[in-house]
Amino acid sequence: MQAYIMAFVIGGLICVIGQLLMDLTPLTPAHVLVLFVVLGGILSGLGLYQPLIDIGGAGATVPLPGFGHSLVSGTIEEVNKVGFWGIFSGAVKATAMGITAAVVFGLIIAIVFNPKG
Repeated sequence: MQAYIMAFVIGGLICVIGQLLMDLTPLTPAHVLVLFVVLGGILSGLGLYQPLIDIGGAGATVPLPGFGHSLVSGTIEEVNKVGFWGIFSGAVKATAMGITAAVVFGLIIAIVFNPKG
C-alpha cells in the first residue's frame, strides 16, 4: 500500500511542477515536455534520479523525466557492455518497447475512433 501512495505522491509532484511551469511561465507544453525529458536525463547522469525511482516507483518512471532517465541509463549500461558503440545503441534498446507500444496503441486508437484532421 505504501508503494502506491509514494508513486501517487512522486508522480503527482512531477505533474504539479509541470502545471505550475505552464501556468506561471511563458513555457508551452512542448517546452515543458522537452525540459522534463532533459532534466530526467541530466539527473540520471548525475546519479540523482535512481533514488527518486527507488522511493516513488512508477510515479517516477512513467512521467517524462522517467523517459530521460531510461535514455541515459540505457546508454550508460550499453557503453559499459560494448564500449563506444553503445553510445548509439543504448538509448534505442532501452526505450524501444515503450516507443513501439505508443505508436501501435496510437495507431489502433486512430483507426477505431476515426480522428478529424
